[in-house]
Amino acid sequence: MSLNQKLELTWIGKDIQPKLEPRILIEDPDKSYGDRNTENMLIFGDNLLALKALEQEFTGRIKCIFIDPPYNTGSAFTHYDDGLEHSLWLTMMRDRLEILRRLLADDGSIWITIDDNESHYLKVLCDEIFGRSNFVSNVIWQKRFSPNSTAIHLSDSHDHILVYAKLKNLWKRNLLPRTEKADSTYKNPDNDSRGLWTSSDLSARNFYSLGQYPVTTPSGKEIPGPPPGRYWTISKEKFLELDSENRIWWGAKGNNQPRFKRFLSEVRDGVVPQTVWGHDEVGHTQEAKKETLAFNSEDVFTTPKPERLIKRIVEITTNPGDLILDSFSGSGTTGAVAHKMGRKWIMVELGEHCHTHIQPRLQKVCDGTDQGGISKVVNWQGGGGFKYYYMAPSLLKKDCYDQWIINEEYNQTMLAAAMAKHENFCYSPDEVYYWKQGQSSEKDYIFTTTVHLTPEHLDRIHEEMQPDESLLICCKSHFEGADGKYNNITVKKIPSMLLGKCEFDRDDYSLNIVDMPRNPDDPEFVPSGPPVEEKKEEMASKAEKAGQMNIFAGMGE
Repeated sequence: MSLNQKLELTWIGKDIQPKLEPRILIEDPDKSYGDRNTENMLIFGDNLLALKALEQEFTGRIKCIFIDPPYNTGSAFTHYDDGLEHSLWLTMMRDRLEILRRLLADDGSIWITIDDNESHYLKVLCDEIFGRSNFVSNVIWQKRFSPNSTAIHLSDSHDHILVYAKLKNLWKRNLLPRTEKADSTYKNPDNDSRGLWTSSDLSARNFYSLGQYPVTTPSGKEIPGPPPGRYWTISKEKFLELDSENRIWWGAKGNNQPRFKRFLSEVRDGVVPQTVWGHDEVGHTQEAKKETLAFNSEDVFTTPKPERLIKRIVEITTNPGDLILDSFSGSGTTGAVAHKMGRKWIMVELGEHCHTHIQPRLQKVCDGTDQGGISKVVNWQGGGGFKYYYMAPSLLKKDCYDQWIINEEYNQTMLAAAMAKHENFCYSPDEVYYWKQGQSSEKDYIFTTTVHLTPEHLDRIHEEMQPDESLLICCKSHFEGADGKYNNITVKKIPSMLLGKCEFDRDDYSLNIVDMPRNPDDPEFVPSGPPVEEKKEEMASKAEKAGQMNIFAGMGE
């Protein structure tokens, strides 16, 4: 194999990718909470469809993504089917990671928790998606503080956190706040007037052409040079200068190898993050479970992450006001921590624990009654809010004649917003011109109507248009010759204009896969997942109120 040949991870079904329908998101004000001007979003629905729904608005805007996906351990967890066959797990991760990468800001980063079962495969997969050159680190988190006496082989004490930057040359990590433990290494054994200090080695293994020279200790002992195989890290001139300033430590008796004195008053305001995180620093799984008990003591979430762990990631990757995304939200730790630390957040969750765990948790955070986790450390007193969204049903469905038609659950507002999203327009109805429902540029508009488009109707719209304006009209029917009558107006019919662009009438790309086909030649190899009739009924009833709800379908600046 050529050295220049690209290495790729292969698995059964890798070449099969879903064609996702870009859904609109509809707010349910009854489930939203707190400040109505908040930008925080809690989305209930399949996370792959939700990520697609966010793609138009948030591409390139997310500063930090944290995800805690199912580990594919073979265990049946209460809130997740965590026993996916290996190839399906890789497909599931690939489909989501590709969109997540697009959502990241150029100076953003993604942090993925995983254990040994899939960590090495996930590393290679992420190398393909994010680029091996954008790999930052593999952080080791000590999730357990005591050994498991029932372990058959080795007691599992840690998880991995894979860290990738969107563009490593642009990503800048923050320093961690200094701690009493970090400052405890600073002493003042020689009563230096400059205060506390610590010492560091003046030699290194790296070659330095000016790093070989003898030195004489204050006691008169001559040291011929640095230890064998090492070099002084500074020149002789710089060494003599530092020694004259009492910045060289020779030991209490003045005859040791020289070391550099570094004063606490002169060090940076923070600590460089390391790659091994102990449970005493960032918490462990038992701590995380106790935190979630405060929100639901009857249905304990089995795989939460401690707030201190997420706090560490937030500190390293973001500043107040930055946007954080978690598309495997679990018990809602990411949103809770981001909220308390003054960041904006988006969380996505399909499971019912979106309502039994995440909602009540975030309501207490907003109220300030959640004083667990990191609340006291960051002096959290409450405030803010979040908006609750669900995904609209599929725009198209098949009728009794097996023909695609517009879903009857869509009213005019929902249809206009959906068509704008499908055609990559920002849905923003104009207050004066009814046919200006959305824009893709300053002078390019879209108009969707369910009324038959007549020549008179088209002529009237054209008379109101400026010469440099263009318009896409989406309609269910129109007179012959409508498309092409005017050079600056394009007319297309719904639903034929949409067919083949994506998969319609599929609401679930989740992890609950049953009756998995094994034949890779079978076109149905990647299963569509079971229909979720209960969700469809709920969406249908909510769709009736969609005209009064906030439809999130736009494309941001």
